[in-house]
Amino acid sequence: MLPCAAFLRVYEPLSAFGPAERAQWAAYAASADRPRRASALAAERAEALCRLIALPPIVAPAQESKHAYVRWADGVTYVCPWQTRLRSWLALSGLRASAGPPMSDAFAPHQAEAAAQDFARWQAREGPPRVYIQTTAWSVPLAWFVPFSPAERWLVLGTPAGGENRGPATAAATRALVYATAMSQARRRVARSLATARRIPGGTRAEPGPATEALLRVGDELEQIGRWLEEFHPHSIVELDYGGLVQLLDDDALRGDQSAAEVSAAVTALADGELELAAAMYQRLRARWCALEAIELGS
Repeated sequence: MLPCAAFLRVYEPLSAFGPAERAQWAAYAASADRPRRASALAAERAEALCRLIALPPIVAPAQESKHAYVRWADGVTYVCPWQTRLRSWLALSGLRASAGPPMSDAFAPHQAEAAAQDFARWQAREGPPRVYIQTTAWSVPLAWFVPFSPAERWLVLGTPAGGENRGPATAAATRALVYATAMSQARRRVARSLATARRIPGGTRAEPGPATEALLRVGDELEQIGRWLEEFHPHSIVELDYGGLVQLLDDDALRGDQSAAEVSAAVTALADGELELAAAMYQRLRARWCALEAIELGS
């Protein structure tokens, strides 16, 4: 069972790395022993479970992961480092900041404090962290669909040999729903949608309702995504992976999932002042994703 989470990833070309890292990742990409796409999420989860059941639990690995996701396109190798240690530190920081004591200290408080100190020392040495992978549990934020077009959707059901394949070929998984696009396209779409959000509600023909207001709030998330994408090489690849969420949706639901197209239609409708159409697109999106969020509440 894969984690019930989706992932937004950036893959940088080898040329984006310094000489030492470039050689490291080039050798890694050519290695026959690295986890392949179909098993990489499971390998990440297995590592996390081993840390969780350790006595005492390991809040963050002592060393950074040497693993990465790998893609190839037009003869270029792209890598997305796992950054397991850094992502663990950031998750811990988020927990401690949002939960507060005593909840924030409920899980291995001594180890958590030591990990927080390690992170602080790392930041003092390395500066602000740059994370290649963003994660969300049980759902996909609407803003995550903005960098992609409906044509960049890739769906596999069942085994690659007998399943259904939609969209351009990429690294296959047994069951997957993935969007992938060039960084230049992702930045352009985010900037265009953000400009639209900033022009609203002044340009609308009526007072925005709850659905429209919810779509407008996506603008805040778009600003964060736009800043995040600017941190990476301009020739990178951006990927949205439904990850373990595909296990919670049947084949018909995955075939019918056109969230990227619906988000695009909603943003266009808002720009044109078509509030009823924007609200209809939003309601379709919410109906789909609320079902998964309800599973989280009942788990």
